[in-house]
Amino acid sequence: MDLSVVVPTLNGRDRLAACLDALAAHAPEAEVIVANGPSADGTTGMVRDREDVDVLVEISDRTVNVARNAGIEVATGEAVALVDYDNRIGAGWLDAVRAGLDDADAVTGPVTPIEPKEERDGEAFIDEERTESDEKRRDGDDEEDGPERRAIAGTEVTYFEGGNVAFRRETLRDLDGFDEYLHTGGARDAAHRLAQMGRTVAWREGMAVAKELPSPTAADGGRSAREWGWKYRALAYRLLKNYGVRPSVVARAGTHAATDAFGAAGDVLHGESTPSRWVSTGRDVILGLAGGSSDGLVARSRDRSPARNPNGISERADRAVAKYDRRSEAEE
Repeated sequence: MDLSVVVPTLNGRDRLAACLDALAAHAPEAEVIVANGPSADGTTGMVRDREDVDVLVEISDRTVNVARNAGIEVATGEAVALVDYDNRIGAGWLDAVRAGLDDADAVTGPVTPIEPKEERDGEAFIDEERTESDEKRRDGDDEEDGPERRAIAGTEVTYFEGGNVAFRRETLRDLDGFDEYLHTGGARDAAHRLAQMGRTVAWREGMAVAKELPSPTAADGGRSAREWGWKYRALAYRLLKNYGVRPSVVARAGTHAATDAFGAAGDVLHGESTPSRWVSTGRDVILGLAGGSSDGLVARSRDRSPARNPNGISERADRAVAKYDRRSEAEE
């Protein structure tokens, strides 16, 4: 099975280098594609100097789902994997990908945190994995082994790690990639759509990666009010887009918001946050829920196909502002 690996990145040069080193060591025959947001840390030069990167796609957007789609768009493998720039694959990763895709339409595996460096890179993508782990905790799913599963509106959804997943090519084609409306939560949205299409997601322990966690910088775990707003905009959008207006959908969003509100209030009472921060965050959460709900219903009406993706790969052709392709050089 020919494998393409897409690595979305934004201002993560040093961690990206470690990721690429691991890919070169443990998946040397894979086609490696780096989709680079408008980084300002020398990422472009570092990647172009490496001989183990087949394609570098430069994009102007700062959202991870645009970067994912830009990489998927130029991938040529029978299977396409997504590996975050701060993840490092291990020795058994490639075999686990192949075994998983023999049995399912997509495969994912565990992400093991490692201690963060003291020096951080510049602005990066909104941390989707942190958003997803928050939602898993809010849902009361504390299992550490195996994928997160949840029944929503009568549909059994198997979630996957957005930075450690592989798909059969035809599966990504039918999904039309990731929904570029979303700044975060794109992997969870894709999991909902896979479930609605009757596609399967396998879990392989051997498909493990090590991830460097971000360092918290504030009492709320480092998340800004903007990130809180986008978390709830994304939650409302994907639920309304994929399931429409249902009591269980409204209850799910409300439970998440109430749990976070009580938790933030506790931080204020314990002196770990301020009332003004709590009010600001609450405003952004409410605006996020309202905006995401409205946009989700519009998206549902725009795309009534099984893909439920009105903002996918097929919707635009201008993601890349530059492309450096070693494959064409090799053919010459």
